[in-house]
Amino acid sequence: QVQLVESGGGLVQAGGSLRLSCAASGRTFSMYTMGWFRQAPGKEREFVAAISGWSGVSTDYADSVAGRFTVSRDNTKNAAYLQMNSLKPEDTAVYYCAARIKYGSRMPEDFGSWGQGTQVTVSS
Repeated sequence: QVQLVESGGGLVQAGGSLRLSCAASGRTFSMYTMGWFRQAPGKEREFVAAISGWSGVSTDYADSVAGRFTVSRDNTKNAAYLQMNSLKPEDTAVYYCAARIKYGSRMPEDFGSWGQGTQVTVSS
């Protein structure tokens, strides 16, 4: 298991940008697929993006964020990032990073390690 801590959330106007960070503990961070999820009040947790382990050659995005959000990782810093551009009010949610070994799932229940979440609020 890897321990995860998100940061970078905040309040931003529609059309603005934020960069979320996910700091991970452990020497094996590079082998983990990193996922980003979000949960708005009264809604289920939903997949946002994922990046494969090691070199991060593979990425996956929800249709609702494709072209606006970019997921990346820096294994030298044990960190993953979510760059969010052209933010919309409907992007308002608590954002979580999560980790699992295998790449290819968008299901929250397939990710075994989770951060505590960071709030993103987009005003109109």
